[in-house]
Amino acid sequence: MDTVLRDVRVADGSGGPLFRADVALDGGRIAEIRRAADGPGGPRPSGRRVLDCHGLVLAPGFVDMHAHSDLALLEDPAHVAKVAQGVTLEVLGQDGLSYAPADGRTLPALRTQLAGWNGDGAALDGEAGWASVGAYLDRLNHGFGGEGVAVNAAYLVPHGSVRMLAAGWEDRPATADELGRMRRLVAEGLEQGAVGLSAGLTYAPGMYAGADELTALCRVVAHYGGYFCPHHRSYGAGALAAYAEMTGVARAAGCALHLAHATLNFPVNRGRAPELLALLDAALADGVDLSLDSYPYTPGCTTLVALLPGWAAEGGPEAVLARLRDEVTARRIGRVLEDGGSDGCHGVPVDWDAVEVSGVASPRLAGYVGGSVARWARERGEEPWETARRLLLEDRLGTAVLLHVGHEENVRAVMRHRVHMGGSDGILQGAKPHPRAYGTFPRYLGRYVRELGVLSLEECVAHLTSRPAARLRLPDRGLVRPGHRADLVLFDPETVGAGATFEAPARLPSGIPYVLIAGRFAMEDGRRTDVLAGRSVRRTPVA
Repeated sequence: MDTVLRDVRVADGSGGPLFRADVALDGGRIAEIRRAADGPGGPRPSGRRVLDCHGLVLAPGFVDMHAHSDLALLEDPAHVAKVAQGVTLEVLGQDGLSYAPADGRTLPALRTQLAGWNGDGAALDGEAGWASVGAYLDRLNHGFGGEGVAVNAAYLVPHGSVRMLAAGWEDRPATADELGRMRRLVAEGLEQGAVGLSAGLTYAPGMYAGADELTALCRVVAHYGGYFCPHHRSYGAGALAAYAEMTGVARAAGCALHLAHATLNFPVNRGRAPELLALLDAALADGVDLSLDSYPYTPGCTTLVALLPGWAAEGGPEAVLARLRDEVTARRIGRVLEDGGSDGCHGVPVDWDAVEVSGVASPRLAGYVGGSVARWARERGEEPWETARRLLLEDRLGTAVLLHVGHEENVRAVMRHRVHMGGSDGILQGAKPHPRAYGTFPRYLGRYVRELGVLSLEECVAHLTSRPAARLRLPDRGLVRPGHRADLVLFDPETVGAGATFEAPARLPSGIPYVLIAGRFAMEDGRRTDVLAGRSVRRTPVA
């Protein structure tokens, strides 16, 4: 055997009780589990390395069902933000926007639009780009340096990127020919290994799609056995109607549905999680194959430009910048944001005190990070919209923001649901990113298991491991079982916790000394090793 994890308590991912065992690993897989309760019948497993795990819990590696590491995995080989949390697999291509499929026309626009999430895409300089999903997944297998990447990664075909290729940035229904091309692009992505389709229905150009377009594309997804993962049209005013629209699309298409960062935000939705869960329970009872993910924090995170109304985003980033330069149009945008609420701001009038600058693309604007738009406006003696407008123009739309709009009671209610899974929605860009990028998974185990008792440890591990693996249709992951891949995490249940805070968002967690990917130690004694054992994870074909 390569490695034996001796005398460890096992949370096997099923939700069943902890048990004590010796777990032997060989060839990147779990070779043997000898439970202490099995008695002394025969020798204990031995290996080239035997690690005493007394006091630690062994779990399957955590699956981040909503990650924005599309470029970070390639640009930062260590990727310690996720490895240190025990994450061994991330799902990329989220919110309908990513870099594949793309061409020479759309890739520059995507780089600009996604700068607040992923940086300026400098890693793509000199690259032809990846014209296809398959080419991107191939690149993940060896990284830019040829040595692989830190963690495993699955990919969703991004609807907005597909719509950009087929129909551009226009605010209108797709033609029959355009919809036909979108269907082909989605099918190609799934054939090349994507696990499903994502959509960003508060982001241009995905927000211009109607339910009929989404249903047509989801029928393709259903044919290939994938799932639909929408960032739906509202998490604020009209949120329940937006959730209902997505369950309707899934029902009409016969497609599995996974609701991204599923919660209810803004003052209008305080305490309304039971209404959401009742809606979802009704869909489940009606036969919809439904799941959801969430992160254990109240603030959200997005780009400042995402708050603008959909009509202001039509035409792409350069058209947005032109509208912001025009005094008359800019005043109109400000009135929409502040008086009635835009579709980009979830139908709620923007509260500039709740919009905190978390990252900028231009170093000249670094001083704005950490303060709200309202604060900087007061200091400059100007209206908040003028401050926001100036940031957007000077930063060429690259400004990232935290939105302090969530409710703790909603967060707790959602995480208790039987189809809930963990997703960080972690944006790694910016000087002061949301701490969920570094802290989501240990925060579940520390705050919501040990401190608050919202979930039991065994339940929580199932939420973070076997449920995601089942949604991704990965039969040899998500459980501690003989023959399963040795993607594993060892943590101390008494000390595990998120080190990241809003003041120090890049601080690493405590209580996670060991993380293994393919049986190799990616974290050892709490320190990142040089192991790059991550690979792309492709959709399992329908039998």
